[in-house]
Amino acid sequence: MSKMFMTQLSGLLKRISEKEEFSIEDAGRLLAQALISEGTIYMKGFDEMAAIEMEAINGAETLGRVQSWSPSARLTEADRVLIASRFSDHDGAMELAKTLAAAGIPFAAISSKRDEGGIEELADAFIDMRLTKGLLPDDEGGRTGFPSSITGLFAYFLLKMTIEEIVREYK
Repeated sequence: MSKMFMTQLSGLLKRISEKEEFSIEDAGRLLAQALISEGTIYMKGFDEMAAIEMEAINGAETLGRVQSWSPSARLTEADRVLIASRFSDHDGAMELAKTLAAAGIPFAAISSKRDEGGIEELADAFIDMRLTKGLLPDDEGGRTGFPSSITGLFAYFLLKMTIEEIVREYK
């Protein structure tokens, strides 16, 4: 079972790396603007995707000038936001996206697109994790093994490395 899961997970990560390359670059440019200027990157991860937020703020390799987003945050035009959710139609993520869009605050999002009309339509840059069901069949005819936090962290690290490269080139 573990070998099958590893094979499916490896394939998914490869698809994210290949098919989301331009989206990761777009999101990297958008978020790097905050670090190049006097802004801050605010992060909000919903549910299990809070792992991305924690990694960005408390991980071994942080970007600097990254903070958790909260409703009391006073965003400026130099700030940027990264929203992460399992699916692009997550209620909390959509509510935050609408608030940011109305305020004119640029933001990027990491999630899996399920249906039209999700956060991908509001975000300035959207990275699709391409994970809408479990990776393996189960005994009851369903699917199991839904590694959203793993794929989210993978996308985040690709994004983080892109941001670092952009900031290095700018200096």
